[in-house]
Amino acid sequence: MTNLTVNETAMRNAFVDAADASEFRKADFVNFAVANGFDEKEAHQFLNTKVQRIRRGVYTMSLTASAPTSKVVPMKTPKPMPAAAPVAPKAKVQSVSSEEVYVPEKDATFVKWGYFSDVSKIIKSGMFFPMYVAGLSGNGKTMMIEQACAQAKREYVRVQITPETDEDDLIGGFRLLNGETVFAKGPVIKAMEAGAILLIDEIDRGSNKLMALQGVLEGKPVLIKKTGEVIQPAPGFNVIATANTKGQGDENGRFIAATIIDEAFLERFNVTLEQPYPSVSVEKKIVANHMAKFGTDDTVFAEKLVDWGQAIRKTFEDGGVDDIISTRRLCHIVQTFSIFGDRKKAIELCVNRFDPDTRAAFIDLYEKLDAEVGDDAAANTSTDGVYNYDDSPF
Repeated sequence: MTNLTVNETAMRNAFVDAADASEFRKADFVNFAVANGFDEKEAHQFLNTKVQRIRRGVYTMSLTASAPTSKVVPMKTPKPMPAAAPVAPKAKVQSVSSEEVYVPEKDATFVKWGYFSDVSKIIKSGMFFPMYVAGLSGNGKTMMIEQACAQAKREYVRVQITPETDEDDLIGGFRLLNGETVFAKGPVIKAMEAGAILLIDEIDRGSNKLMALQGVLEGKPVLIKKTGEVIQPAPGFNVIATANTKGQGDENGRFIAATIIDEAFLERFNVTLEQPYPSVSVEKKIVANHMAKFGTDDTVFAEKLVDWGQAIRKTFEDGGVDDIISTRRLCHIVQTFSIFGDRKKAIELCVNRFDPDTRAAFIDLYEKLDAEVGDDAAANTSTDGVYNYDDSPF
């Protein structure tokens, strides 16, 4: 490597005296040179031709040639320049975004019931107290936790689990940011640092890769293996998981994607709450709130819907039907009714996802409960029992 000019030697010596480490990046050196009165172009040329590069984007002065021993040309005194703000080094570990850590908004349609009071007490306590909330689909598990955080004004992070979810998705991984590879912290680490509630939604849909969370579920410091950084959970951090099963799989085949969760993993949850569907009185309040939300005023329809849903669930428990009408689906029917203004059409559109026999049985049951819909159905049925589609709204 060729000898350095006097100016290059001055730049080199000034930088070595000021630097804390023998390794540095190109931008750091150029910014330093310009801030200390050296020419930016000369600084770039010096790095490209006279400085040893040890790996991509990283240089060292320890192997750089020394100044010439022959003719010494005195360096011109640089013009004084205003002091520049110190250049902050690029972070090796950072968050690409923190938008997933927030205090959820209060929902006017939410009705407090069931385990809400218990969940609220645990969240407000600030203790690390992992909870596992199990229950059938559409009965308000996730919303209960979200609204408990909203009313306690606690930040929370919701992580949706799929069979593909792995340590990279949860803890974090390397990402390309501004042309540089950095380690971006995942939602779990962000929740720990913020002292937020970590909601792991549909935890029984994951694979054995979720075992990466075992240390997190102990409430102790967690080592990020890819960077060596140790994360201390901030006060208030807690973990709440929701699932349709209790981690033992589903024998009935309703939740075929539900997996059997490792016993050692489940043992780290302090308590398990089994969330049922709401009672008749609670569900009527929920449906009425959704009627108000969508600007629909039909109290008779709201009461009939709840009676219909409760009857189907009772039949389901007795083994009479293979499917169920959830509270969430009742709310979907209310929203559909607000668009079309037709009770039967709203129900038909929202139960079309079931097989033909189940769909017909559900509609038939509602017609028996609601005389208004039953009379309309009879008027649109011919003498041979075939529905008259020419007079239907479809």
